[in-house]
Amino acid sequence: MTNESLWKNIQEELKLSISRANYQTLFSNTQLISFEKNIATIGCPSSYIQNMIETRFYSLVKSIIDRQTNSNCSLVFTVKSSSSVLNNNAGPLFSLTTDAEKPSSGNHGLRPDYTFENFAVSSSNQLPFAAATAVAKNPGKAYNPLFLWGGVGVGKTHLMQAIGHEIIKSNPSTKILFCPGEVFTNEIIEAIRNKNTDQFKKKYRNIKVLLLDDVQFIAGKVTVQEEFFHTFNAIQQEGGQIVLTSDRPPEEIAKLEERLKSRFEAGLIVDIPVPDFELRTAILLIKARQKKIDLSMDIAQLIAANIESNRKMEGFLIRLASEAETKDVPISVELVNSLLGKTLTEKEFSKTTIKPKEVIDTVADFYHLKASQLKSQTRVKEIALPRQVLMYLLRVELNLPLEKVGEILGRDHTTVMHGVDKIVNLLRENEDIRVEISGIKQKLAAKIA
Repeated sequence: MTNESLWKNIQEELKLSISRANYQTLFSNTQLISFEKNIATIGCPSSYIQNMIETRFYSLVKSIIDRQTNSNCSLVFTVKSSSSVLNNNAGPLFSLTTDAEKPSSGNHGLRPDYTFENFAVSSSNQLPFAAATAVAKNPGKAYNPLFLWGGVGVGKTHLMQAIGHEIIKSNPSTKILFCPGEVFTNEIIEAIRNKNTDQFKKKYRNIKVLLLDDVQFIAGKVTVQEEFFHTFNAIQQEGGQIVLTSDRPPEEIAKLEERLKSRFEAGLIVDIPVPDFELRTAILLIKARQKKIDLSMDIAQLIAANIESNRKMEGFLIRLASEAETKDVPISVELVNSLLGKTLTEKEFSKTTIKPKEVIDTVADFYHLKASQLKSQTRVKEIALPRQVLMYLLRVELNLPLEKVGEILGRDHTTVMHGVDKIVNLLRENEDIRVEISGIKQKLAAKIA
């Protein structure tokens, strides 16, 4: 695998792991300069971006590279840009030049694959699809604004960008701009700092179609909300279309100004539900076709049956293709099963839905043990393995820090790390442990259903 193809795979995983704004700002213009003796040298376009990645995302990048290369790597970041890399996206983040004021000229920020043709439709998402197509056919008049909300990976951004593509197809001169809420916020901050707010206003208030992703990000930021309120009014008054996405409906966005809630609720608010099994299978087959991956129906169904999130499913597909290429083997049921242990296969949990004590009690009950035995110092196999399963669930499923897991179980963080790593390795090759963890997750899911 070449450095270019390896970095492309890593970037695809990064897109699925962090917000679109963070990816576009920090990673879109990076490159893998070299990979020798397990040392990855990563080129960044500026010292600012180099520092941001090292400070905030070193562990994430390392874990993805380690997984992609099946090794324990060291990362070295350096400032080095490439014209071919710098031109692979929709333009610089803080560009407030004349060119940036003309989104229709190719600086609209739309992904080429996020079209209606590539959007799988079933009974579960028929309403949002119908609303989006209506807006695309009659922008500024059908539903304005159109507010799409739902969980992670349900297709909000895809559907929003598909509207933009369809409008451009009908009228290429239309000024369209796709913008994540975080980018909108950062541009305002930069405009104020550089004393060029007039250029910022010209850029956004002259747009005919504004597609603002993750609008909840602007909540609680007084200046940002003030500017967006005036931008919203200016676009609407000129007959322009506004499409918004969020992870929750307007009334549930904390610290969102009432006047903005009122504006949002004046249009159409549509919930995009989690896709069912049939829809997930269709989405996976579409993604495989786009990436030129040969995926049979039975393998697509196997993956869709085990992974509920579209984003995690796409990430799994990338890892599957990479593994097949690295080992020079065809994609098979055996290969899929060997990798399924690396990803979540049941309902996801978080600190807000389930507590550590519930996980401890469920694991103890599953293995016919007492909670006190799991916390004891005994190392007999009948208790040590369930204890490691518990460490894995607390660390991976609840995303607790190693130190916190150690505090709960009376262990140091290195012991917890060893226990988690052991279960991760077992999940790759041991069907019994996958079945056991699946059973525990089902019991936990029943508690919060």
